[in-house]
Amino acid sequence: MGKLGSLPRYIQTFWLLIICVPAWCDDSQSLHQRLDQIITRQFEDGAEPVIADDAEFFRRVWLDLAGKIPPADVTRQFLADSSPGKRAKVIDQLLAAPTYADRMRDAFDVMLMERRGSHETWQKFLLTAFAENESWDQMVRAMLEPEPSQQSHQGASFFLTKRLEKYGQNPVDHPGLTRDIGRLFLGVDLQCAQCHDHLFVDEYTQLDFQGLLAVTQTLKPDKAAPFPLVTEKPLAEKLEFVSVFESTPATTGPRIPFGKEFEVPTELGDDSKYSPLSLVAAELPVADNSRFSRNIANRIWHLMLGRGLVEPLDSHHADNPPTHPELLELLATELAAHRFDLKWLIREIALSDTYQRSSRVADPSIDPQRLVPHQYVVAIPKRLSAEQAVQSFVQAIDGNKDQEARQEVLSLLEPLFVAALANPAREHEDHRHPSVQSALFFANDNDVLTALQRQPDNLVDRLMGIYDQTALADELYLSIVSRPPSEEERTELASFLNENSDQREARLTHWVWALFASTEFNINH
Repeated sequence: MGKLGSLPRYIQTFWLLIICVPAWCDDSQSLHQRLDQIITRQFEDGAEPVIADDAEFFRRVWLDLAGKIPPADVTRQFLADSSPGKRAKVIDQLLAAPTYADRMRDAFDVMLMERRGSHETWQKFLLTAFAENESWDQMVRAMLEPEPSQQSHQGASFFLTKRLEKYGQNPVDHPGLTRDIGRLFLGVDLQCAQCHDHLFVDEYTQLDFQGLLAVTQTLKPDKAAPFPLVTEKPLAEKLEFVSVFESTPATTGPRIPFGKEFEVPTELGDDSKYSPLSLVAAELPVADNSRFSRNIANRIWHLMLGRGLVEPLDSHHADNPPTHPELLELLATELAAHRFDLKWLIREIALSDTYQRSSRVADPSIDPQRLVPHQYVVAIPKRLSAEQAVQSFVQAIDGNKDQEARQEVLSLLEPLFVAALANPAREHEDHRHPSVQSALFFANDNDVLTALQRQPDNLVDRLMGIYDQTALADELYLSIVSRPPSEEERTELASFLNENSDQREARLTHWVWALFASTEFNINH
């Protein structure tokens, strides 16, 4: 599979047709069954995948679909449920809950804006779109259209206007906006094709970049508008450009990368409705644009599994083929056939054995980290986003308090978690790596340490009222790491608390802090 990109294109196409037939033709199977078949066909001999136990699955699906860990009592009820269909049931419950829209708003805000900043109407646009299960093509069209077609789309143009702001003495970064449209909606990073054809990727040409630049360079923010909006300068002629390696000028009208060129009218009247951006908004997010379909299918797979079928996410080309070409084509085609229903695709992935794998292996002598990640024999650990971490922290500490009290704590802590745990602004968060700042955060931030202290009806207060050692340990571990403690952990906790019984509150608070600072809490495994 890894050498597919080195084969001639006609052989790649023939090979894909041969292997895709079995998985595509059986209409009696659901998508999650077909994707499992494709994944398991590539397992190495001797690979023994293990399905996650209920506690591991429950925490994972809550983090992925609700954006936070589950409450202790909800986890306890799920673990006690012996019905065979309980996993599918909880997936459907989470997808129907208001927290699903909150989670997707946060995830897509980070994906699309890369922490450049935010706007109230932009947040409302994302939240409404996911609450109403608006299709992905409609969402992208709303982000690219010059004027909102409906009231709920007011704010969608923040994707454009924020990137059109001037910073200091720098010119407006129209090339940066051009690059981001290609990266985020088509999965191609054309930055290195701005001044010449890409030196290493034959498919990425200067014509593709300049054709889209012909559109973005006409845009500027409408400062008089009550919500984010762009205006377009008239485009009366094609854009002229020249490669740094050649002296012959070339021209192009507006175009979508790898697509057709749109004609530029020879004359524009005062009442002309000609809008290059409208043409892109209408023609880019469509089922016939396979790059558009594959990009979002790959990003949803990454969101759920922790790794894209194509890595990096914005580097789709023949020399960087998917780890599972058949699977990416299946996901993209089925998503387009289901009218870009992201909730449908997320549900199918969540139902799959591939998603529900354990992060542990059947053979304890095998180090899971030595297994090839893209085989999905074990679950790939994912560091919690800043939003998941702070919401999980507040859920564990103040989950029993009323909504207003929790929101007050969340509003205080969220900027601190973002500053400590998120990547810098304008840097993608496809993968996050630990830093010294994030490692020291739980140990040194005064507001976090204050939130851990005993207050009426918070976690430490509740734990202080439990004197049965087994019940205390269960409540503590279910509240923070969403699983029952082991016997060894119960014994260690009881011994630690009994050493100095007059310091029980301080010692209990210290144990709570240690669990929050642990890798187990900060990783979705």
